[in-house]
Amino acid sequence: MARQTGIIKLRGTLGGITFYRTSQDGDLAREKGGVDATRIATDPAFARTRENGAEFGRAGAAGKLLRKALRNLLQNAADRRVTSRLTQEMVKVVKADATSERGLRNVLDGELELLTGFEFNINGKLSTTLFAAYVATLDRVTGEAKVTIPAFTPTLGIAAPAGATHFKINIAAAAIDFELGTIESLTDSTDVEELSNVALAAQDLSVNLPVNSTHPLFLALGIEFFQEVNGQNYSLRNGAYNGLALVKILGV
Repeated sequence: MARQTGIIKLRGTLGGITFYRTSQDGDLAREKGGVDATRIATDPAFARTRENGAEFGRAGAAGKLLRKALRNLLQNAADRRVTSRLTQEMVKVVKADATSERGLRNVLDGELELLTGFEFNINGKLSTTLFAAYVATLDRVTGEAKVTIPAFTPTLGIAAPAGATHFKINIAAAAIDFELGTIESLTDSTDVEELSNVALAAQDLSVNLPVNSTHPLFLALGIEFFQEVNGQNYSLRNGAYNGLALVKILGV
């Protein structure tokens, strides 16, 4: 893969070279080639390739469902490569399946707990932003998903980006049926608070998922920053530094 640097940017295929544009890396060029798709689909020599492709597809679909479940918070707390990064981690979940045959491994028989700590925004990691103590709990029997934050001082418990004057803390919880592709998700948030030296009272954020759910359960915790201008709070830099991470997971 090569980068186009000339004044005129090409599109399409010319002389065996394909010219194209990507949102992340700009104008690129690569040599056209590869094995015929029919051969990959039928030739025994490509059995491993087909198996890897099937498992990668399941990982991608699972990641898409998880992103959909957390969409309300992800809109303001995700980097441009979150899709590929999450798929990469989902592949690890699939490969942790120790019971299914190769090519049939899946996220349900894998280790979804491996996703614990996953950061949806590399530019604003929760782990390097929120230093206040918190306890995250998921109760499958009652369906309660909860994050308890003891009293803390914002300027000491939060590493806020330059320009931020206020913040709020969010949670999102989801029960996901990876087989049918359905989700049930809920969110809760604190009030918008000032980034001051005044201690805040303890906070309890909680939602109730279906009781006795047989599906994997996820709990995400995030922080959102604002800048006050003339008495109004505006999302800081379009949420570029908002943090969101998976803090508790219950597989099946």
